Amino acid sequence: MRQIVIGLLFAILWASAAVATKFGIHSADALILANVRFLLAGGGMLLFAYLGQKGEHRLPRGKEWKQLLIFGSLNTTVYLGCFVLAMKSVSAGIGSLSTATSPLFIMVISALWLKRSLKWYEIVGMLLGMAGVGLATYPLLHDSHATVGGIATLLFGMLAVSVATVYYARIKWEMANVVINGWQVFLGGLLFIPITAFFANFETSHLDLRFWLSVGWLIIPVSIIALQLWFYLVRKDAVRASLWLFLCPVFGFLYSSVLLHEPITWFTFAGTFLVIGGLYLAQREKFQKKVADEK
Repeated sequence: MRQIVIGLLFAILWASAAVATKFGIHSADALILANVRFLLAGGGMLLFAYLGQKGEHRLPRGKEWKQLLIFGSLNTTVYLGCFVLAMKSVSAGIGSLSTATSPLFIMVISALWLKRSLKWYEIVGMLLGMAGVGLATYPLLHDSHATVGGIATLLFGMLAVSVATVYYARIKWEMANVVINGWQVFLGGLLFIPITAFFANFETSHLDLRFWLSVGWLIIPVSIIALQLWFYLVRKDAVRASLWLFLCPVFGFLYSSVLLHEPITWFTFAGTFLVIGGLYLAQREKFQKKVADEK
C-alpha cells in the first residue's frame, strides 16, 4: 500500500511540470524561466548537501567535473531547455505524454550503445509509442494547441535526456545522488546563461507572483519531491517503478483540460492508449521475468 501511495503521488507531481511551465511562460520568457529554475534548484541541492549535511559530501574532482558537465548539458541544458521552449507551442498534455516515451528512447539508445540487435517487440513497441504521440497530437495541430516545430523540439529534448540516462548508467559514480543531481542541474544552468542572455526577451518578461509560484512548484514538488519519490520506487523495484510512468500522461491531460482548458478528444485517448501499449510491449520481457521470479 505504501508503494502504491508513493507511486500515485510521484505520477501526480511529475505530470504537473508541463502545466506549471505553461503558467510561468505567461509571465516571462521561457529561457528566463528555465534558467532561474536550474540555478535555484541546483544551488539549493548543493547548499543542502554541503551545509545541511556537513562533512558527509566532498567536491567533485578530476574527471568527475567532465562527467558532470556532459550529464548536465544533456539532462538539464538541452532536455529541460527544449521542454520549456516547446511549451510555448505545444499543449501541456502533449508535454506530459512525451515524458512517458523516455523508456522507449532509452531502450533503443542502450541497444545501439551495447551493439545488440533490437527484438521485434521492442521495435513494435517503439513504433506504437511514436504513433500514439502522433495520433494524440494530430487534431491539436489544426487548432493552434501544437506546432510541428514544438513537437520536434520536444522530441529532440526526449532524445537528449535518454542519452543522458544511458550515459549516467554507464558511469561508476562515487558521489551521493543529491550531490550529482545538484551539480548537474547547477552546471546545466550555468551553460544555459549565454543562451538566455542572447535570445531571451527581457523587455516583455515580468517576474511577478505567477512567475515565482511557477518556479517554486517546478523546483520543490517536481525537481525535489517527485525525484526523491522516483529514486525510492526505483530502489524498491526498478521494473514496477516504470509502470508509474504510464499514469503521467493521464494526469497530464487531466491537468491541461481542467486548469488550461486544452481540448481532450478521442484522438487523445487513442494516442495515450497506444503509447502505454507500446511501453508495455517494449518492456514485456522485464515484466514477465519479474512475475516469473516472484513465482
